[in-house]
Amino acid sequence: MFAGFFDSPAEIGIILLVVLLLFGGSQLPKLAKNIGKAQKEFKDGLSEGQKAAAAADAPAETPKTDGPA
Repeated sequence: MFAGFFDSPAEIGIILLVVLLLFGGSQLPKLAKNIGKAQKEFKDGLSEGQKAAAAADAPAETPKTDGPA
């Protein structure tokens, strides 16, 4: 996934080590859980936006009448 951003796998290891030092071992599962929740909410928001855009593009239905009132 990040292979295009880094020149070697050692750089990924260094970054993971820095994250471990910054957040600590006990905080990493909580951090991962929160990132997962945020990603899910983002995807849900995207799908809601796409549904809203599709609904806005669809022609509105007009009620049919049998003639002048």
